Amino acid sequence: MEDSRWIDETTVEVQLRKGIRYQDGEELSAESFRRAFDEVQRWKVPHPPGTYLNFHPDTRVEVVDTHTVRMRFPRPDGLVLGNSAASTFRARAFGSRKASATANAAAARAIGE
Repeated sequence: MEDSRWIDETTVEVQLRKGIRYQDGEELSAESFRRAFDEVQRWKVPHPPGTYLNFHPDTRVEVVDTHTVRMRFPRPDGLVLGNSAASTFRARAFGSRKASATANAAAARAIGE
């Protein structure tokens, strides 16, 4: 995150840092952030510490421009920025068969198989 500001008590606008890339080389953009957020929202327990870090299921992300998003929450939530810091937003390839095969091959090389 480059910067953020509250628009109102249930909407925060976030400017994403330019030049950031995911592990697979995909550039972080507002659209990739929205896609990754939507994916994490589908998981029941996306955070190892527990569900208290989950965003409310009705939280929505809107793309404002190429590096700006608005997160809209169904009610005020003072933990939003803390939850964001604890969240993992993954590249599109994360979990794909190709990415899994590549990661497994790299792990096998690392342990000498």
